[in-house]
Amino acid sequence: MTRPRFRTGLMAGTAGLALLALAACEPATAPDTPRTAQQESDMTETAAPASALIDRALAFTPPSVEARPVTVEQLGRTRTDNYAWLRDDNWQQVMRDPSVLDADIRAMLEAENAYYNQVMSPLAELEETIFQEMRGRIREDDSSVPTRDGEWFYYSRFREGGQYPIFARRPADENGEISGEEIILMDGDAQAEGLEYFRLAAFEHSPDQRYAAWAADTNGSEYYEIRIRDLETGEDIATLTDEGYGSLVWANDSRTIYWVWRDESARPKRVYRQTIDSTERELVYEEADDGFFIGVGRTDGDSWISIYTGDHTTSEIRLYDANDPAAEPLLISEREEGVEYSLTETGNGMYIRTNQDGAVDFKIMRAPVSDPRRENWEDFIPHRSGTFINGLMGFENWLVRSERERALPRIIVRNVESGEEFAISFEEEAYALGMSGGYEFATDEMRFTYESPSTPRQTWDFNMATRERTLRKEQEIPSGHNPDDYTVRRLNITARDGVEVPVTILHRADTPIDGSAPLLLYGYGSYGISIPATFSISNLSLVDRGMVYAIAHIRGGTDNGYQWYLDGKLDQKMNTFNDFVDAGRALAAAGYTTEGRIVSFGGSAGGLLVGAAMNQAPELFAGVIGAVPFVDVVNTISDPTLPLTPPEWNEWGNPITDEAAYDYMLSYSPYDQVTAQDYPHLLATAGLTDPRVTYWEPAKWVARVRELRTDNGLTLMRTNMGAGHGGASGRFDSLRERAQDYAFALMVAGLADAEAEIEEAEAAE
Repeated sequence: MTRPRFRTGLMAGTAGLALLALAACEPATAPDTPRTAQQESDMTETAAPASALIDRALAFTPPSVEARPVTVEQLGRTRTDNYAWLRDDNWQQVMRDPSVLDADIRAMLEAENAYYNQVMSPLAELEETIFQEMRGRIREDDSSVPTRDGEWFYYSRFREGGQYPIFARRPADENGEISGEEIILMDGDAQAEGLEYFRLAAFEHSPDQRYAAWAADTNGSEYYEIRIRDLETGEDIATLTDEGYGSLVWANDSRTIYWVWRDESARPKRVYRQTIDSTERELVYEEADDGFFIGVGRTDGDSWISIYTGDHTTSEIRLYDANDPAAEPLLISEREEGVEYSLTETGNGMYIRTNQDGAVDFKIMRAPVSDPRRENWEDFIPHRSGTFINGLMGFENWLVRSERERALPRIIVRNVESGEEFAISFEEEAYALGMSGGYEFATDEMRFTYESPSTPRQTWDFNMATRERTLRKEQEIPSGHNPDDYTVRRLNITARDGVEVPVTILHRADTPIDGSAPLLLYGYGSYGISIPATFSISNLSLVDRGMVYAIAHIRGGTDNGYQWYLDGKLDQKMNTFNDFVDAGRALAAAGYTTEGRIVSFGGSAGGLLVGAAMNQAPELFAGVIGAVPFVDVVNTISDPTLPLTPPEWNEWGNPITDEAAYDYMLSYSPYDQVTAQDYPHLLATAGLTDPRVTYWEPAKWVARVRELRTDNGLTLMRTNMGAGHGGASGRFDSLRERAQDYAFALMVAGLADAEAEIEEAEAAE
């Protein structure tokens, strides 16, 4: 695998750094105990309990967003968009400088925020309580487990009350143990002082450990300033760009940086090579295809610098000799539509994870480290249908791979000389895994993390030679936590087409499974991203109040292998939404909740999910939370000037040229499919400088739902006027936003009235 200098293992292919595992399978049609006649009678009432909070909220008049109809002609089809004007023609400048936002649009967003605050004001105390609960589950002065790189141990930590991490190092003694005084390399709190937004994309020290390259975004637009810091003096000695993508890597001379530049459409388009003492930059690669994005990294043994280009289904890699500052590229394999590959270096070869030759769940091939071009690839571990190879991590003497089969993860360690391999075993049946290799290549030590929805994260060092495990850290919950107070289950629900869909359940052990509990149903289901069964300090605030928390592992992710992804994209995309709706209905049938008492939650493409599900089955949900939701699908995927549109065409189809893709996309687009019907209560969130899901998507969606809904339900929108896709950047500010989301969920589920001070809030207004 090619990656930056700190080698974090790819644990789920396109899914990121975590593996998913779930508890023992059971049918979704039978709750734990048979329901009594009284319980059956109770379940006939599907609405959430009467709520004074809701009654109060409905007394306020929401903003009226002016309809300014625009007729769009496309492929011989006509559609009318009443709210196209909410897209600022100057949006590219707004990403960089929010002050230039059109005055009418700003007034609309501010009016929506004012209405949201008016409706939610009685919940301020509850929001604060939830925030304090979440914060109380964090050790505020927490630190990472130190990782050795030669003479130094590197780690990050937080100070009590601090919002941002501190990066530091301490020397290693002659026995290889951490010793000596701490040296602070970067103080995130000091760096962010006076800024509304601050997010680090990278902090990478040079191979000689004299310098660090770091990249920071200060407005949420994801344009990163890249600077070089002298670690001996603590001073920044150079600024390479303020138009970086956040991806950067050092060459072995500790003077040369490869970094990625973003264009005016916020796409990563070029890789520059630059020495830290020069203002001159050398263009080494430029991507001509707007559908391909770029990243840079290093192979595990630091032999090569890699430039990776790809979209969601096709990849291409060029390697540069990491020891030669003027190296010419070595093209590993020309892009071939639908063929993906990645490289992982060990001491006896370069290993290639690829889906070529129809290896849907991927196979492993091997080539010489000195020349890993495709003509030198040879089969090593064959494709096994149903066993999804998530990723590889290499060491001098070891090759580690992560696999998932039947939604259960495992880590396989292989001795590259003897060929002997074994799996690292785990006792629980529901868990998530992550792994990393640290900075050192010639080592027998690897590190992995283990957690479950009820078990806080554990960090283990694992000796691959002796197979000994050493617990290095266990996530501390200062306010207290007993895993035995909670139940984690896995269901396999049967979707309408007969396919079994995994669902993860978390609830308190004493929560009755008789249909009386409300339930929050979370999902994503796009880009092959799987959702791991992790421990969450946030979800406990719902579960402890009697809600059931569920994750639907729907088609469109890779939870059940790569075919699971293929079965939930392009002209199979409706499977994603159907699976989610069917999961909700099955959970109600199994007694985990009742139809009409489910709150759905999804962010980004998960916002598309909950929006489409809301249109399809509005009666199923008490409320819907769409966080920075991708809901204006046809308009967005028809606009090639937007940053992410060209790479998306092989995920959704191209409605600019393909009539069938246009019609299919229109059939599920949440914005376009809003109709005159009753809807659940709705909360949408946005970030003004978000380049991924632009602010106008949720703004248009909210306006259209409010215009057409036939009931008097709530339609709310909250825009962070100083952040982008990820919301607030500070760790506590981010928790406050989640507390706001969960206060809404509790309100529409009927669980907030007891903790809200309606009369006091009204008296204060």
